[in-house]
Amino acid sequence: MIVIRKSEERGRANHGWLDSYHTFSFANYYDPAFMGFRSLRVINQDRVEGGKGFGTHHHRDMEIISYVLAGELEHKDSMGNGSIMRPGDVQRMTAGTGVAHSEYNHSRTEPVRFLQIWIQPDRLGLDPGYEQIRFEDDDKRNRLRTIASRDGREGSVSVHQDVTLYASVLDAGKQVEHALASDRHAWIQVVRGQLDLNGITLKAGDGAAIAEQEKLALSAIDEAEFLLFDLA
Repeated sequence: MIVIRKSEERGRANHGWLDSYHTFSFANYYDPAFMGFRSLRVINQDRVEGGKGFGTHHHRDMEIISYVLAGELEHKDSMGNGSIMRPGDVQRMTAGTGVAHSEYNHSRTEPVRFLQIWIQPDRLGLDPGYEQIRFEDDDKRNRLRTIASRDGREGSVSVHQDVTLYASVLDAGKQVEHALASDRHAWIQVVRGQLDLNGITLKAGDGAAIAEQEKLALSAIDEAEFLLFDLA
C-alpha cells in the first residue's frame, strides 16, 4: 500500500514573514486523514524571511529534527546550546521534560528554508538533549545515508524511538533501493526534484506513506533530494 500526500494538498499558513506547509495536522490546520504516520507527527516545510524567526517558545516530550534546505538558521535553547545551521546540518533536540528555544533567520536579507520534523518518543519524561551533525551532499549522493537512528549508528544523530531516517541526493537517472521488513512502514518526503517510487511519480513537497511493500525502488527523474523514514 502506498498513499500519496500531494504537495499542493498540504496545509498552509502564510504569515508574511513565515510561509509554512504542513504535511500533517498542525496548529490551526486540521486534517483527520493526516494526523501523523506511525511515530512521525510533524513535517513542516518553513520559509522564514530575513531577520525574522520564532521567538523563545517551549516544547516537551517530542524528538525535534531540523533539516536546512537553504540559507542559515540560528538556534538557541535553554540547555545553553547555540548554533547556526546551514544546508547539510541535521539537528536533533529532545524536548523531554521541557525545553525552551528560539529559531531565527541568521541573515538580515536572504530567506531560510528548512524542514522541522517531530517524532513522538518511545517514553515520556526524558532528559532534554541536543545534537547537531553535518552531512555533505557527497555523503548522500546516490546512496541512502543514515542521518538519524535509535542508536546513533554510522555517525547519525540519535533519536529516542525505533526509527531510522535516511537522506539521499540522486543524480538524474540514478536509483537506490530499500528493503522494508514485513513489520515496518516507511514515509518518503521529497525535498527537491522528481522521483519515481515503485512506478509512482513524486515531485518536490510530495510525501508517501508506505506499508506492506517488500522493496522500495527510488529513481531520480531529474536530480532529486529526499528523506526516507523507516518506522516501526
